[in-house]
Amino acid sequence: MRLLVSVVNEKEAFNAVEGGAHIVDVKNPKEGSLGANFPRVIRGVREAVPRNVEVSATIGDLPNLPGTASLAALGAAVSGAEYIKAGLFGVKKASEALYLLREVCRAVKEHSSSLKVIAAGYADYRSVGCLNPLKLPEVACAAGADGVMVDVKLKGLGNSVFRFLSKGELKKLVDRAHELDLIAAIAGSLNKADVPSLCTLGADIIGVRGAVCAGKDRLNGVVQAELVREFVREISECAKG
Repeated sequence: MRLLVSVVNEKEAFNAVEGGAHIVDVKNPKEGSLGANFPRVIRGVREAVPRNVEVSATIGDLPNLPGTASLAALGAAVSGAEYIKAGLFGVKKASEALYLLREVCRAVKEHSSSLKVIAAGYADYRSVGCLNPLKLPEVACAAGADGVMVDVKLKGLGNSVFRFLSKGELKKLVDRAHELDLIAAIAGSLNKADVPSLCTLGADIIGVRGAVCAGKDRLNGVVQAELVREFVREISECAKG
């Protein structure tokens, strides 16, 4: 299992790498749970961190606008991201998600077939009115994406992914993703204490931000290397067990 740490700038990227993060994820949490950052920031992070550390970028909590989404995806790809995470926020039906995600994949893969597209859904889909994330593996596979991620749209107030989806539902999502040869990632207000459960679920990647920021403040806190290091140690311990 690998640790993805979301950062907002190069300084945080350095801290994440120092702590041992496996993937540095560029986002702008002030624009949403999967808020997009600027191309110049993605490019700066990719240039700043070692080549053996992969860089991911979110392209937003996307409306149901496939053209807009595909342009955003290409922008992230051109800027140096190796994983492009598309938040399927505005789609309500699997058919809508498939159309949007297929265009995102086409834009990215025509630029470079080695880049990976991750379809991101929201555990609190009932509250925010978007697609059930348990439908993501089939949609991602049909669209030509490389993986799926479940996150939480409405952060804070104890809104962990586990509040909205049971471990059984998350296990079903991970298993189905693996059956379809997809990466399975879990995020959403996770804490270090959640690592053993996430290992049991078989997730390939876990994503964090707030838990590794000073004061646990995902909006105003800065990513701390030591907090990242604690997560990495916990993951290593679980792998041994």
